[in-house]
Amino acid sequence: MKHFDVLAEGLQFPEGPIACADGSVLLVEIARGTLTRVWNGRTEIVCTLGGGPNGAAFGPDGHVYITNTGGGGMANPEAAHLQAGIDRVDLATGRSERLIDAVGGHPLSAPNDLVFDRTGGFWFTDFGHETGRIRHRSGIYYVTAGGQASEVSFGGTGYNGIGLSPDETTVYAAETFTGRLIAFDLEAPGKVVKGGRGGRLVGTAPNRAFLDSLAVQANGDVCVASIRDGITIVAPDGGIRREAVPDRLTTNICFGGSDLRDAFITLSQTGRLIRMRWDAPGLRLNYAR
Repeated sequence: MKHFDVLAEGLQFPEGPIACADGSVLLVEIARGTLTRVWNGRTEIVCTLGGGPNGAAFGPDGHVYITNTGGGGMANPEAAHLQAGIDRVDLATGRSERLIDAVGGHPLSAPNDLVFDRTGGFWFTDFGHETGRIRHRSGIYYVTAGGQASEVSFGGTGYNGIGLSPDETTVYAAETFTGRLIAFDLEAPGKVVKGGRGGRLVGTAPNRAFLDSLAVQANGDVCVASIRDGITIVAPDGGIRREAVPDRLTTNICFGGSDLRDAFITLSQTGRLIRMRWDAPGLRLNYAR
């Protein structure tokens, strides 16, 4: 296992890290319902959203967009009554607003992760949820820069992390329960090629690992946080390798630092954020700041 530095402890189910240019890291605490900043060994709450904030990313307006699963999940069972949706946080004021809670007349179930493209639109996954013995299906959605949302694919099994290839001709989604990384080939922003709504299999994590959120490297490899197995790195051609991480609930990874080789990883079993030097640089995200 590589050397790592612990940047924060005592976090309440951390997820959605964003490495900022000023050296701080924004992340969500799902069980606490907050957007939190980690900086110089201390943590401070930026915004209390409630529900289950999960994925997070900067948008073109400089605000932080957050997929909020609502409540009732493993990380925040007390918030079952809160509606799921997409929230936006103004860092200057600490205020949040709900942007989307339904697509095509269908209420969102449990939005999980999101990524912005170069046009200012963003992709997001909806994990689905369980009601008793009934499992609600998972989907992938696209929201244009103008705010128009559409359903791109539906019927998956726990779509979780989502990311774009460096040339933005492919969007990747990780399925938690199957351990599969699925690719959707694009003909235009938000548009999957004809016949591609079901996606194609890129690779499957070994040892029946559950896949969580992800980040893409500059070379196109996809780094997926893998519950029980640390980080699973999947190449576009399906090659797979693993990086050990000291936590059985490794939930997310992002890249930062001057050379984008600082990997910031959320460890949700032990409530920590760690930094580890990575072998290859990450892909610089659109609108990073």
